[in-house]
Amino acid sequence: MPKGYWIAHVAVDDPHAYEAYRAANAVAFAKYNARFLVRGGTRVDVEGTAKPRSVVIEFDSFQDAQDCYHSPEYQAAKALRDPVSSGDLVIVEGYDG
Repeated sequence: MPKGYWIAHVAVDDPHAYEAYRAANAVAFAKYNARFLVRGGTRVDVEGTAKPRSVVIEFDSFQDAQDCYHSPEYQAAKALRDPVSSGDLVIVEGYDG
């Protein structure tokens, strides 16, 4: 079964307030066995433009990745994130071939 991934590019407007989101999202991520593969870090934009922060999170399955996003735990964390950041997030199925 292919894994699932969240791929996000985020601009944080209030880093202090964003910390509340990071603390809250840990509940959902633990519930769905999420693993951060990329969480910020140095990067080089070689094509196009993206928001300043990149995040890649791995889940055991594509379904788990979707279920985590729609879970009450994550939606509560997202409510803390929305006022203090903007971003793009896609949920993708991993390649299993």
